[in-house]
Amino acid sequence: MAEATQAPPAVGSFCWNEVMTRDVEQCKTFYTKLFGWTTEEMDMGDGNIYTMFKNGDTHTGGCMKMDGPQFENVPPHWAAYILVADVEATVKQAEGLGATICCPPTDIPMGRFAIIQDPTGATFGVWKSKQ
Repeated sequence: MAEATQAPPAVGSFCWNEVMTRDVEQCKTFYTKLFGWTTEEMDMGDGNIYTMFKNGDTHTGGCMKMDGPQFENVPPHWAAYILVADVEATVKQAEGLGATICCPPTDIPMGRFAIIQDPTGATFGVWKSKQ
């Protein structure tokens, strides 16, 4: 088998996966034992800690605690993010196509994102890095 190389994702490609859970510690234990991943924590400010999963030296995804009233009726789940050139323009276009915006464009230390629900009810994130 050829050794995989990691190139930056292209605009329009899936670029990140994130598990949303109420129990981050149990989630970390499960995935590190199941796949041999390691974890790295990042302070997101306001007392929020974000966990990144690593497969060797490669960041493979993240883990975020579902905390607050916005998550009251939301089950734990994996969220997929698609790389975009402009978060605001993508959100505006999605709304015009009948989407619902679950989380408007929001800045975090690493970049900007939004969560969109397509007209069929499926949700996904859009992402643009600060870099």
